[in-house]
Amino acid sequence: MPARARVPSASPADSHVGVLDFLRQLWAVDHALQRRSKRMLRERGITGPQRLALRLLLLQPGMSAGDLAAAMHVHPSTLTGVLERLERSKLLLRKARPGDQRSVELRATAKGAAIVRETRGTVEDAVRRSLARHTTRELAIARTVLSELESELLGR
Repeated sequence: MPARARVPSASPADSHVGVLDFLRQLWAVDHALQRRSKRMLRERGITGPQRLALRLLLLQPGMSAGDLAAAMHVHPSTLTGVLERLERSKLLLRKARPGDQRSVELRATAKGAAIVRETRGTVEDAVRRSLARHTTRELAIARTVLSELESELLGR
């Protein structure tokens, strides 16, 4: 009796197992990000989100907290604690915008820029090494999947 040909499903999403495997992997990545971020805090005195905030401020000095929160894809209230810790550590300066004392611009300090220059052992370093192992096409597909998933989760 010949073996039955296995008919592949149209996509991994057609199978509950495929969905669960994908979710499991997402949770594993989230957990790994949190662990590396905590290790960075112990070893370098800065977390992954704090480092990302400084990197973005070095690319665009003078951003507002709202603009930075949008760039980081976090709620402004989530960013408040990150900014307070960076300011207490003298890695960030808040300065009133000229002509509008109600609005504040954010800038990384020289000390903040120095911390960002060292990449060894950071979340960013791990991501860079992983991305280097893939083609531009593979990365474009991964970004598309993640972007679509984000939209679905946000109900867009």
